[in-house]
Amino acid sequence: MDALIPRPPARLGPGAVHRPGWLPKEQQRQLVTACREWAAGPVPLRHTRLPRGGVMSVQTVCLGWHWQPYRYTRTAGDVNGSRVAAFPEWLAELGRRALADAYDDPDAGEGYDPDTALINFYDGRAKMGMHQDKDEQSGAPVVSLSIGDTCLFRFGNTTTRGRPYTDVELASGDLFVFGGPSRFAYHGVTRVFEGTGDPATGLASGRLNITLRVTGLTD
Repeated sequence: MDALIPRPPARLGPGAVHRPGWLPKEQQRQLVTACREWAAGPVPLRHTRLPRGGVMSVQTVCLGWHWQPYRYTRTAGDVNGSRVAAFPEWLAELGRRALADAYDDPDAGEGYDPDTALINFYDGRAKMGMHQDKDEQSGAPVVSLSIGDTCLFRFGNTTTRGRPYTDVELASGDLFVFGGPSRFAYHGVTRVFEGTGDPATGLASGRLNITLRVTGLTD
């Protein structure tokens, strides 16, 4: 639901910006519809299996490049061998606009050309341990969009999974960008607050997190 008291933007580190309520409700609905289509395949939404045999509690589907621990490929050899869905230009344009608004700089999005998206779905039990997004061969910013239930997001430092870190609630429509000196900061999701999302987004329960990234890879 919409916040009764507007939440101001916050800077959690150099290059790390939280913009609450950035994504309008209509665009949230459009993204939910698109995510449902992507979740159906050609490489479907799935729980990712880790190298040591564990299974991630979040469910993931990828665009452009397929991520599996800890590399990118064009085809999903760990799922069904299919090539992942293409990364759409309209989503890249959304990422460029996100950077310009997050950094209050109309030129910040120039040259930003994300070529992959990791779309994670969290049910009420899902979490994400502290980790770095470091499988990309690029230091371009990560653009993160939240839809659905609010989560408790933990944003840390670049050297350790432990303190110092900051906990912040990410609600539906929130934008979070981390680039520059904060690009490789550890981060994770410690909790999802069930029932806090607005069904008007088209998502009855759970949380969608869409992260746009530049892999720096070529075919």
